[in-house]
Amino acid sequence: MPGHTAIRYIDLFCGIGGFRYAMMDAAKRRGLTATCALSSDIDKRCQKAYAANFGETPLGDITAINGDDAPDHDLLLAGFPCQPFSILGHRKGFEDTRGTLFFEIARILQAKKPAAFALENVKLLVGHNRGRTIARIMETLAELGYHAEFRVLNALHFGLPQKRERVFIVGFREKRAFAWPEGKVEMTPLSRILEKNAPKEYYASEHIRRRRLDRHEPTDEPTIWHENKSGHVSAHPYSCALRAGASHNYLLVNGERRLTPREMLRLQGFPDSFRIVGSYFQTRKQAGNSLPAPVAAAVLERVMAACGWGRDSKLLDNGHLHAGRSLGDHGQSQIDGL
Repeated sequence: MPGHTAIRYIDLFCGIGGFRYAMMDAAKRRGLTATCALSSDIDKRCQKAYAANFGETPLGDITAINGDDAPDHDLLLAGFPCQPFSILGHRKGFEDTRGTLFFEIARILQAKKPAAFALENVKLLVGHNRGRTIARIMETLAELGYHAEFRVLNALHFGLPQKRERVFIVGFREKRAFAWPEGKVEMTPLSRILEKNAPKEYYASEHIRRRRLDRHEPTDEPTIWHENKSGHVSAHPYSCALRAGASHNYLLVNGERRLTPREMLRLQGFPDSFRIVGSYFQTRKQAGNSLPAPVAAAVLERVMAACGWGRDSKLLDNGHLHAGRSLGDHGQSQIDGL
């Protein structure tokens, strides 16, 4: 589809729109008009946040979406949940994925046959069930006629001050020359992420703060302190991975306070123009479940390049993604160069 200036995509398991922001940025870089033909997420609170920011309410339960009734699209996006496969019998491929959320993606791929797709999941998917799960996924995609590959990418390598490793899977109906972005990008300092004069409500109790200081020396530069399950405390100039279900004081800025909702969204590469809808706890869960948008944007631009969509942007040899300049800027793109 060389020379295309407009593409259509669908956004499955869309959450609060991480993949959509990535798509908007990547398409802009390549001079493309990208239209979201369908979005879907079962979480009502995510639907409200998505609607507040993109002007449309995602459809609900994906299992209720008939594949043949889904709109035609060029590109399928899905940050599907890491749900273990319920069937690992003697059958193989497509039929063997029934009972999983991945199957819902597979049946839409089978019905609509888009030119390409990009999926995202947690790093643990690669090793789940001794590698059998990812093998079954790749086998299914091949059975559906796609040339697919996967790679684990770390948000730290794409300008975000968050150590967040995620697996991306990309695939094409026609064999394409696809190159993964390397992401050798200088990390944005925490000083550009953290809010000044955070409200007192985010500060941990005096007891917890003293416990942190008993286990780690104060740092001169801004750091985020992480306490693991064994009680070990480490301080880094970046955040460990945001987690939706982590303990209340899992991460503390300078060992003193929790991250604010805006800071958590910035750590995922969301612009400050993103409207926060819902409580602190809802936003914490939503940010923890989201994907790092600049990483996804780097992958998507390479997918578009492989498909020949849009004009060639000035890709650097090492696949740099300069996300840092715009982190925290109001309404600006997360991409400064790829």
